[in-house]
Amino acid sequence: MDRKIIGIGETIMDIIFKNGQPTAAVPGGSVFNSVISLGRLGQTVTFISETGNDRVGRIILDFLKDNGVNNENVCVYYDGRTPISLAWLNENNDAEYEFYKNYPKARLDVIWPRVERNDIVIMGSYFVLNPVLRSKVLEFLRYAKEREAIIYYDFNFRDNHKGEAMKLYPDILENLEFSDIVRGSTEDILNMFGDDNPDRIYEKEVDFYCKNMICTDGGKNVHLISPVVHKDYPVKDIKTVSTIGAGDNFNAGIIFGLVKENITKDNIQHMTEEQWDRIIRCAIDFSSHVCQSLHNSISKEYAQNYLAKQQQPTLFE
Repeated sequence: MDRKIIGIGETIMDIIFKNGQPTAAVPGGSVFNSVISLGRLGQTVTFISETGNDRVGRIILDFLKDNGVNNENVCVYYDGRTPISLAWLNENNDAEYEFYKNYPKARLDVIWPRVERNDIVIMGSYFVLNPVLRSKVLEFLRYAKEREAIIYYDFNFRDNHKGEAMKLYPDILENLEFSDIVRGSTEDILNMFGDDNPDRIYEKEVDFYCKNMICTDGGKNVHLISPVVHKDYPVKDIKTVSTIGAGDNFNAGIIFGLVKENITKDNIQHMTEEQWDRIIRCAIDFSSHVCQSLHNSISKEYAQNYLAKQQQPTLFE
């Protein structure tokens, strides 16, 4: 099956600090990091976003293209600057952020890419809840739903927005209604719903709208709830360098696994435990790899090796 993966989210330049000193500058953004990994894995990927007509913006556009991601649906604005984040790594190599943004008044002025049945849309973070962008995001989600795409929603709802959770609650539920799979960390669901217990949140907030929920918890187990499977998965015990792209590449692993398992709109509510096992394993692999570098996505070399391993019957069997 020839299918596309379409991401919608922000672009940003991450400047990473360790021990008070800048150590790397990496193009980023939550969904951006996911689509870069998927592009490196040879998938057909398109990204919907916006960036400034400045040096940073041009670096980001080139970075997308160089990694196999179609950038034709990225709005390039002239009245404003591409956002920059300062990511300060603590002793556990978790990041605390400071953002510098100068957006224009007109936002996300793009033509939507064509969506076909069983294409996969990945969305997430504050970008898809932002009141300034909400009408445009809804327009695209309605189109994708109408075209019968699979929609994957990553909450990625951070501390700096938890004060807005009540105001954004109707939009969060609306996003859930569009979604076929939702993924969030325990921090995300605590910030959004005031409870970090994934089973309670699934029962109270998610189940009515979306039947497949994955909850991650840093270095602890991955928790899966679906119509068929309710299971915990252990993560790898690794030495982390940076956790910046961990969740984003977990998402990339889920999407890659869905493609390789040929999961469609017809069977996504009936995925077996064996299918979920292989998909979650892929997500943990990608997330673990990224945590061992200062890069936001899996490396090209890792992607090539991973693709080569597909020929071995033990990976997706």
